[in-house]
This record gives sequence, C-alpha cells and structure tokens, in this order.
Amino acid sequence: MTDQDQDQDWDGMYRSREQVFSGEPNAVLVAEAAGMAPGQALDVGCGEGADAVWLARQGWHVTAVDVSETALRRGAESGRDVAERVAWTRADLSCTAMPAGAFELVSVQYFPLRKRDDGALDRLVATVAPGGTLLVTGHDPEDEGVDYSDYYRPGEIVQRLAGWTVEVHEVRERTRPGPEGTHHTRDVVLKAIAPRQSTE
Repeated sequence: MTDQDQDQDWDGMYRSREQVFSGEPNAVLVAEAAGMAPGQALDVGCGEGADAVWLARQGWHVTAVDVSETALRRGAESGRDVAERVAWTRADLSCTAMPAGAFELVSVQYFPLRKRDDGALDRLVATVAPGGTLLVTGHDPEDEGVDYSDYYRPGEIVQRLAGWTVEVHEVRERTRPGPEGTHHTRDVVLKAIAPRQSTE
C-alpha cells in the first residue's frame, strides 16, 4: 500500500461517519497542558480537531496537521470561534518536516509513527523549541494485545531524547472510554522537556 493509498484510507474512514471522535479533547493533553503558558503548539495527527481547538481556546497558536481533508474541514468548522489561532494543515508528517525548534508544545496523541519512515521521529523531535514540551500518548499494548512493533512506542522515543528531562513516563488508566469499536482502558504517557541549549 502506498502512502497516498493510506491517506485516502484515513479520509475514507472520516467520510464514512458524520463524526468519528467525541469532540472532546484528549484527557492526557488537558491534564498535562492545562497549566502551561500558551505559545506555539503543533498538534500531530489532529483528526477532527478537538485538541487543537481546546489549545486555541487556552490561548495557544496551533498548527494542526492531518492527512485527511475531511477531518481538517470538520476541525475548522468546530473551531470557528478561534479560527485566527489555528492553522489547519494537510500534510503527512512521516515525510514532511515542520520548522525546527518552532513549538513550545508538540502534542502527539495516538499518532501512528512508523519505524520504516526513516528520520520521521528525529524530525518530529526537532520541532520542539528549547525548553519546550513533547507530549506523547499511545495505547498500552499490554492492554490491547495488539502488535505495535512496526510503530514507535513512548518508551522507544525516550531513548532518542538524550539531554531531555523526562517528567512523565508511565502507564495511565483512561478517564474516558475510547472511540466506538475500541476496547483499550490504559495509555502510555510520555512528557519530556527539551534542553534549553543544544547538547551537541
């Protein structure tokens, strides 16, 4: 399957239902970002935009990225009151780089970052500004019984963060049920702070 086919699959998934997700921001993002001073945020795989809209309403300027035009359109519609704070951007971050060091918060909520996309993880990590926060949430594979060996898990991302301060790296019980058709009850959460100066 080509990357274009996968993009079409995601868009087809969104078009198959009037609404895929709850419309509420991810609980981990709310818990971890609520007290942060607003700045520039990157919402990776933003879907229908609930996280991006929530961040914008907290005062953040958000670059919300997804491969699905349908999802991005829904996000823009739901966030019309904060339209000037959100840049809805169609891109595949497995092969498209965002500006390095540009974001005080990079939020990666359940984004399937494939190991075969060489350099994608390093490019994503590089977008975090000095002293900025990388927040990653993924399904607990022990909970789901799913093989995630083809994708980066939070524990593997930690290994790429030399010089960073890891504030949170834990399994956490979900406070809300997952989307319809899913059964996971636990997440793996990683919150890490980039060094304020280059470690090179």
